[in-house]
Amino acid sequence: MSLGVPVKILHEAEGHVVTLETNTGEVYRGKLVEAEDNMNCQMANITATFRNGKVAKLENIYIRGSKIRFLILPDMLKNAPMFKLKTGPRVSAASSNRGKSAILRAQGKC
Repeated sequence: MSLGVPVKILHEAEGHVVTLETNTGEVYRGKLVEAEDNMNCQMANITATFRNGKVAKLENIYIRGSKIRFLILPDMLKNAPMFKLKTGPRVSAASSNRGKSAILRAQGKC
């Protein structure tokens, strides 16, 4: 099974400061130590903001991937290599057409 671009970007964010919001509305901001393929995240040096507005400092936290609503990653990751266009053999426009007219054109009868 191949990893999708979002999970690859999450792995690229390891070692950087990220912001994570859980399904319950709690917000955690700190260094992403490790991210697993199922989006489980281990973070360190956390500033946690709870739903009632209280703020706490946490040393380490581990959050299950299915409990994450969204992550805010550093802007520098928009230059990550997986966003580059793939360069490979190109399919010409004429050969990618389908239908009777494309067949006739290919046979030179048109």
